[in-house]
Amino acid sequence: MDNRDAVGAFLRSRRDRITPEQAGLPTYGQRRVPGLRRGEVATLAGVSVEYYTRLERGNLRGVSDSVLDALARALRLDDTERMYLYDLARAAGPAPGTRPGQRAARPPTVRPSVTRILDGMPQLPAYVMNNRLDTLAANPLGRALYSPMFADATSGANVARFAFLNPAAGRFYTDWERMARFAVGALRIEAGKHPYDRELSNLIGELSTRSDRFRVLWGSHDVHVFRESRKRLHHPLVGDLELDQETMNLPDESGLSVVVYSSPPGSPAEDGLKLLAGWTATTGREQQPEPAGERLPEQP
Repeated sequence: MDNRDAVGAFLRSRRDRITPEQAGLPTYGQRRVPGLRRGEVATLAGVSVEYYTRLERGNLRGVSDSVLDALARALRLDDTERMYLYDLARAAGPAPGTRPGQRAARPPTVRPSVTRILDGMPQLPAYVMNNRLDTLAANPLGRALYSPMFADATSGANVARFAFLNPAAGRFYTDWERMARFAVGALRIEAGKHPYDRELSNLIGELSTRSDRFRVLWGSHDVHVFRESRKRLHHPLVGDLELDQETMNLPDESGLSVVVYSSPPGSPAEDGLKLLAGWTATTGREQQPEPAGERLPEQP
């Protein structure tokens, strides 16, 4: 197992999207490729065609930072794509002390202090997520907010598996397409960092097999970092919610993040969260609620 296919496909996808005009290159006659040719990328990056061809065949092992920076400029990579290219280069071979299919580190666990932080925010939905988008811990309001996902026994509380394999996700995520693209892009970044993560590979393989939409988005080789500050949801009990989202990476090597939702004071979303918090406190339930009369979501 290695990341040669991912490297080659990413570089090709990036040069295919750039026209010679955008790159400031002259064009002569009819072109048979949608974007830049290999030789044109090599010229822009200041390397030989033979060397760039080697890179596009997936061999990033030993490539210097200066060459990676030149490639990033030539291919007009944004900050996230540049980071992904560096991750691919760092992961160009098995990590020391590992065998294919294994990670060097043990699976991260949620520390008790982090759990206490979640429970100390009873009025804010919050949960802990790992690099595979598994939800490892959540406070009661977080579980209530994401009750459709937690009620889905087949999702394993995985955001991507719920989004692509459960039809209810299309109603729950008001901006489903945007959410889907960010989920795929985030998994793409993690696959670049950890090409020998067997659980991550299994998840990507499962989603590629079972979801046509995931397979198409995965094939685009787009990468994303979860920086969105607004999430629009349609909850089965309290209806539409427009929430502010903050994702904070834990300051260690676990790769875990704490995701917290809030709403502006006096907003309809604040009323919805208060209603959901009151329902959870009164019933003691954190799973899928029974929708209440006029608040039933529209069926697709």
